[in-house]
Amino acid sequence: MILTQLQNHLKTHRRASLAELEHSLKVDADALRGMLGKLIQKGRVCKINGKACGGCHSCAPEAIEFYEWTAH
Repeated sequence: MILTQLQNHLKTHRRASLAELEHSLKVDADALRGMLGKLIQKGRVCKINGKACGGCHSCAPEAIEFYEWTAH
């Protein structure tokens, strides 16, 4: 059920950070990574590596880890 919600969120928004998905779906980041890994293997999602700005280093890693819906 959560996997379906995750897919629907990414289909609707096209791209989301792990932090956004964690907040929206109320699921732990590590659990989301597992689900996202399965969607990546199926070719539905790709991971986009965000870059830290190089400034204060106060951004959580989840805030700059992005995923994008790629299935048609």
